[in-house]
Amino acid sequence: MIQITPDQLQAWFAQQPNAARALVLDVREVPEFAAASPKTDPSYELVQMPMAGIPARLNELEKDRPIACLCHHGARSYQVAMFLENMGYESIANISGGIDAWSQLLDPSVPRY
Repeated sequence: MIQITPDQLQAWFAQQPNAARALVLDVREVPEFAAASPKTDPSYELVQMPMAGIPARLNELEKDRPIACLCHHGARSYQVAMFLENMGYESIANISGGIDAWSQLLDPSVPRY
């Protein structure tokens, strides 16, 4: 598992096998996702799955799919990324700085909270 910043996301996905099936996994809670979310992008799928529910929903995540985990600042997403890697997922990254860095580095229209 590696750490990437939001502005490195596209380049990381492009280097991964199965890049056409790239996934940004937002592990924040529903109210956080509603308050500030990345805009949809044709280069990846955006899925919101709160951290606590991930073990029960692992069957929804394909092991060979590149997955970049996202939260508010990067701590929860780091834990999820480590968990996924330990469960045998092949291409995992943590988006360090989270949605806050996303707003600062990639898309200032995303609200900061």
